[in-house]
Amino acid sequence: MTATLTLSERRIGIGLSISLALLGLVMAAAARQGPMAVHGAIALALGLGLVFVVGGALYDHPEPGPDRLGRYYDAPTRFGIVMTLIWAVIGMSVGVWVAALMYWPEATPPWPATSFGRLRPVHTTGVIFGFGGNALIATSFWVLQRTARARLADAVSPWGVLIGFNLFVVWAVTGYLMGSTQSKEYAEPEWYADLWLVVVWGAYFVLYIRTLARRAEPHIYVANWYYMSFILVVAMLHIVNNLALPVSWTGAESFPIWSGVQDAMVQWWYGHNAVAFFLTTGFLGMLY
Repeated sequence: MTATLTLSERRIGIGLSISLALLGLVMAAAARQGPMAVHGAIALALGLGLVFVVGGALYDHPEPGPDRLGRYYDAPTRFGIVMTLIWAVIGMSVGVWVAALMYWPEATPPWPATSFGRLRPVHTTGVIFGFGGNALIATSFWVLQRTARARLADAVSPWGVLIGFNLFVVWAVTGYLMGSTQSKEYAEPEWYADLWLVVVWGAYFVLYIRTLARRAEPHIYVANWYYMSFILVVAMLHIVNNLALPVSWTGAESFPIWSGVQDAMVQWWYGHNAVAFFLTTGFLGMLY
């Protein structure tokens, strides 16, 4: 990763990593215990790890030459494909286990984190968002550059999008194991994880538009329209369905602003359109 970045980009990466570590520290210190504290510790560890990885190589690798701007930037795509495979193994392995528990419920170990109710969303989130999400983001970077005949608008944003998205998925599945959930199908993560995904997804959309604006190809190829609709509509669905009021800014509990029938209608407006725009439209862009 660091070998593909210039010195100024590495410094930006260090700054973003420090910001992530500080966010994790604030979350852990504010919550003190429970899922939010654990997730803060995860963000802190990831931020510090990135500081050491990027900072340790700050002057170790020579800067890439100016000719790099004439080549496509595929390092983030390769990372995204690796994460796709990792989440495929995790999500599908858990899926096989929870399927077995439907036939052998007595095989459930005597720990809350191993119950069917906590493991099932680990499977669905791991497969849909971990496996599917990483595949869509990684391939969108690859397809966008080839069909626009332009390099990605910058070298830092793709890494921020992929690392930030995977942090969201890690927060989600570890939260389920600790019993933290909004009890919304395909939208279980709590409020702070939802806010984090809004930031990451916004950066993803901005990067996509910036790259398209630099295209050397006069026409916008159809795959890009599919990818853009996937990014934009998923953002709209996620924001509207996850509007919630936290019980406390220091805990992983919240209440949706919708109630009763309205909550059910908004949830399945989200659920069915998530299938349409996440699991269909994005993959149509990949296939085209």
